[in-house]
Amino acid sequence: MKLTDHFNVLLKDTVNLGQTKLDLLDLRVEAVYKALKADGQIGSLILGKTPQGSWAHKTIINPVGNNEFDADFMLEMSENPDWADNPKKYIEEVYAALHRHSTYGNMPHSRKCRCVRLVYANSMHLDIVPHLNLADGREVIVNRDDNDWELTDPQGFTDWMKQKDALANGNLREVIRLMKYLRDHKNSFTGTRSILLTTLLGEQVTEVRTLLDPGYYSDIPTTLLHVVKDLDDWLRANPTTPPVADPSGSGVFFGHRWGPDPETAQATYSYFCARIRAHAAEIEEAYEEKNKERSVGLWQGIFGDGFKAPTPSSGSAKFPAAAPAAASSVGRSGRAG
Repeated sequence: MKLTDHFNVLLKDTVNLGQTKLDLLDLRVEAVYKALKADGQIGSLILGKTPQGSWAHKTIINPVGNNEFDADFMLEMSENPDWADNPKKYIEEVYAALHRHSTYGNMPHSRKCRCVRLVYANSMHLDIVPHLNLADGREVIVNRDDNDWELTDPQGFTDWMKQKDALANGNLREVIRLMKYLRDHKNSFTGTRSILLTTLLGEQVTEVRTLLDPGYYSDIPTTLLHVVKDLDDWLRANPTTPPVADPSGSGVFFGHRWGPDPETAQATYSYFCARIRAHAAEIEEAYEEKNKERSVGLWQGIFGDGFKAPTPSSGSAKFPAAAPAAASSVGRSGRAG
C-alpha cells in the first residue's frame, strides 16, 4: 500500500532537518559571511555568498544521533592577480581570516581540498567554498590538493534539480531525502557520496515516463518505487563504475567520488548496486502489499519505527483537521529541508 500519510510523518518527524536548525544555519552563515567581509586582508575580494549542495537543493536531512549536520556555501570572490598561479591561496587566505577572528579563531577550523571547514560544537559544521568567475570566462572552485582550478556550475546543478523535482510533481526531493536516510541512518550503501546519489536518482526522472504514465510520479511512495526501480535497471546495465557527468553541463564528472583508486571505487559502486537492488525489491513488496498491517510492517522494515500513521491530534490552529464528513487523503509534507 502507498500509505502516503505515513510517509509524511516519517519525513516531518524523522528525516527532514527541522526549521529551527535551518534558521540557525541561516544565522550562522550570515555571521560568518559578515566576519569574512569585514576582514582587513580579504574582505575587499568577497562579493557575496550562495547556498551550495544539499542545502541549496533542499535535500538536507537530520544527522544520525548527536552527529553534526553539515552545510556548504559558496563564498563568491574576485580574482587577485598576485594569486593567479597559486589557486590554493584562496582557501589558505579564507582559513587565515577565520584564524585571526576573535570568535572563529577559537573554534575548530581546517582546510579541506575544496573548502574551509568551521565546526560548531555538538551541532553542525560549515564548509566554505571559494568560488570565482575568472576573467577568461571559466567558473571555478579551488582544488587545494592539486593547487588548480576545477570547473563548476552550481547554479546550473540547482536549476537541474528544480526542473527534475518539478517533473516529479515535487516528490523527487523527498525521495532523495529518504534514500539519504537509508544510507546514513540505516547503514545502507555507506560510502556513496551525496552528489552521486542525488545525480543518479535525479537522472531517472524523465518526461518520457510521464507521457507514458501521467501518474508515474503522482505521490511520494509511487515516485520512490519508480525512481528506485529505474535506478536499479540502470545500474544493472552499467556494472562497472560510471563516470557520472555533472548534469549542469559544466563538463565535470563525479566518478572519482566513488573512491580514491579504481579498485576501491569499483567496490563502493558494486556495493551500492547490490543495496539499490535489494531496496527496489523491498519497496515494491511493501507498495504492492494489499493488507495494511503487513504493508506497514514491510515499510517499517525499510525505514524503521518512524514510519507511522499521523496522530489524531495532528491538525494545527492554522490548518485544522478536516471534519470527518469532509475527510480527504493527506497531502505531501510541505517542509523542504
